[in-house]
Formats: sequence, structure tokens, C-alpha cells
Amino acid sequence: MRIISGLDRKNHLSRRGLLAAAGGIAAGSLLLPRSARAVLRLDITQGTPQPIPIAIPEFMGGQGGGSDVGRLLTSVITNNLKRSGLFLPLDPASFIERVQAFDAAPRFQDWRVINAQALVVGRVSREGDGRFRTEFRLWDVFAGTQLYGQQYFTQPDQIRRIGHIISDAIYERITGDKGYFDTKIVYVSESGAKERRTKRLAIMDQDGANNRYLTSGDALVLTPRFNPSSQEITFMSYGRAEPQVLLMNVETGQREVIGEFPGMTFAPRFSPEGQRIIFSLQKEANSNIYVMDLRSRRTTRLTDTAAIDTSPSYSPDGRSIVFESDRGGAQQIFVMNADGSNQRRISFGQGRYSTPVWSPRGDVIAFTKQSPGSFAIGVMKTDGSGERILTEGFHNEGPTWAPNGRVLMFFRDPGGNAGPQLYTIDLTGYNEQRVPTPGYASDPAWSPLLS
Repeated sequence: MRIISGLDRKNHLSRRGLLAAAGGIAAGSLLLPRSARAVLRLDITQGTPQPIPIAIPEFMGGQGGGSDVGRLLTSVITNNLKRSGLFLPLDPASFIERVQAFDAAPRFQDWRVINAQALVVGRVSREGDGRFRTEFRLWDVFAGTQLYGQQYFTQPDQIRRIGHIISDAIYERITGDKGYFDTKIVYVSESGAKERRTKRLAIMDQDGANNRYLTSGDALVLTPRFNPSSQEITFMSYGRAEPQVLLMNVETGQREVIGEFPGMTFAPRFSPEGQRIIFSLQKEANSNIYVMDLRSRRTTRLTDTAAIDTSPSYSPDGRSIVFESDRGGAQQIFVMNADGSNQRRISFGQGRYSTPVWSPRGDVIAFTKQSPGSFAIGVMKTDGSGERILTEGFHNEGPTWAPNGRVLMFFRDPGGNAGPQLYTIDLTGYNEQRVPTPGYASDPAWSPLLS
């Protein structure tokens, strides 16, 4: 899916191309007062930051209308920033100034009175060819300066995505980290009676919107995982006598079987550059970890034990692999070099550890930890130190990282006749949010930022 820039109508541009071609909005012509105050910045690396109060008036409708679109954009941006836990969108009823001119400087004193530290002003107008032009400015209220300004041209069906891109821009400008709003989630959608659940692959925006199904439910599907470098997934399908490992392009729906293996195959996952698939293969009572080169289809065995080695995940630099193994008598987390050498245990806490996944930042590993009566989602440093539990519940499982490495998604199954639901939590452990889905949902996988 691509957005078309109004400055290049013939070619579909990537997100990077859109940002470069559409151009920034300068503030110099607004004759803003000088200020010696520091630029607004939220440090999200220290403890639990207080959310920044931010004012987001409804985007104005410019030439050719755009009021309904403006309301939609405002809603998407507000909800994204609020759910991040780092921003506190203020109640529009508290606004003193009613913004009516996009090209005029705000009355900063009116926004300071209500303690807004940041202000987002936007305008949407309809172009002659039917596209929308969206403009926005991000203001530092107390410094009285513009932090960022941008404009975008897009078709009507891409407006929600523009809201995600603007949210990412605000997030990055204030926190210094990349955003994660312009992303997708692929997951296993579950429906029907608990004993006879139909499981289909589904995909949606990270906020739960635009849900659609990728498979029909005629075959059992498990463990979808995104390619870190493209909008492609790998997953397991059990529609035939032998389980299959498949690749799917989520935009076109095109599928490709990459292997049918004797015995049971589990947890396929891409390497960082997207050219290899790592997975575990069970033969008789034990399973070991293998890697397949997608170009040559050559398979290499990385572990060789009488235990169950599974759930491998690469480090972002591709040099190391984290996996779970019961070779010590219970499930624990191990790390090895990418060629299978130097295998070593890093988890030593009470309980059983499973589903490890390396952060995109490379600094920590997320995991599921099972103790009597409780399943927890936690993180530890890559040497096993600094273990922290982020959330606990009856059955929490399957963490997946947002592409900026600041937020995790997982699923929770309360048991009984109910079914699993998706949740997010950030690295502070204080901002847990349920992600809406049409039905029950499990085994999520977060995409990279859309291209």
C-alpha cells in the first residue's frame, strides 16, 4: 500500500519519498517571538515519564471542504498519542483559543493557561483531482516556536494512514525515538466454540482498524511472523497431512510453500535482512533448530541435542540467536551465535521461560514466564541480567515488539468459555491497553514501519 504524493502524480512513492517530496512547512513567515527556552523534549529512557499535555484542535476544513476528514484525522492522532501513554491529549472543551487560521501564529498565552505544552494545528483541503492535501504544524507552547511542519497529498482511502504518519512525526519530534503508529499487526483470529475454534490469519492497523482476513479458515494456521524488511509474513499451516511453512505477501495475498518437513515444524521466523527462515523441527521426542536460506533453499541444522529446542529469534544485527530449551530439565532461555556455536543459558529465575524475542533495539529480550497459577510477560538484558516483569495474568503469552523497541504486544486468555485478546504494554509496565479485534485473537506479530 502506497500513498501518492501530489508532487509526483505518475509514480507511487514510498513513505520516505512522500515525506521528501511533499515538503515541510516553514514557520519563519509567521514572525514568531524569540525565546531562549529549551525545545520541548520528553526523555523516555529514564523511569516512568509523565505524559506531556498536548492540545489537538480539530483539523480545519480548507478549500473544497474536508471537515469530516479533519475530524477523522484528529481522532486518529489523538487516540494514537493517548494510547502511547506518553501524551495527555487535553479536553477540547478547555481550549480558550478557537483556531481558525492555519497560517497564523497561535495565541500561546491561551494555551499556556490550560497547561498545554505542545499544540498540533492542522488543515485538510480537497484538490481539484479529488485528492486531499493535509497540512499540520507542531508547536512548542512555552517556547513559542514551531517544532515541525509538513504537508501530504493522498487519495481519500489513505486518510487514516496520514493520521498515523502525523502521529509518528509528533512522537519522534518530542521523544527523539521513531514512532510505531504507521504499522500493521498480523494475528490469529479465533471464532466458534472453544472445542472447535476456526483459526484464520487476519491483519489490521496497529490500533485495530481496517481488519481483514488473509486465510479462509479451511486450514489451521499458527505463528505468523513479519519479515523485518518487507510486508511479507511466514506462518505454519496444517491443512494437509504434513505441516507446511509458507510465505505470504500481505498486500497481494500471494503465497509460496517453502518446505514440507517430516515431523512437526514450529515457530518459523525471518532473519533481520529477510533472506533466511529459522525454525525448529521435531523428530521423535526432541526438536532442534534449523535455518533455511530462502534463495538456495539450503537447510542447516544449528542445534543437536536430545532436548526440545524451539522459538528461535535473531538479534537485530543477525549475529546471535535466542531460543528456549528444556535441556536443563525445564524451559529456559539460551543464546548462541548465528552459526550455532557458543550455546549458553541466560535465564536462571524461578519458573519456566518461553517465547523469547529479541528487541529491535538489541538491548533486551522479551519472554513469557510461567509460574504456578500465573503467566507473565517480562524482559531481561541479553546476558540474562536485569529481569523485569511487565505484566502478569492467568495466561499471557507471545510477546512481539513494535519496530521502535519501546512497546510490546501479547495475548491473554482468561480461560473458561472466553477466548484470547490482544494487549499492548510499554517498557515501563504502566501502560497496558487492550487492542480491539472483531473476535478472539492470539499470536500477534508487529510489522516494520510501512514502506
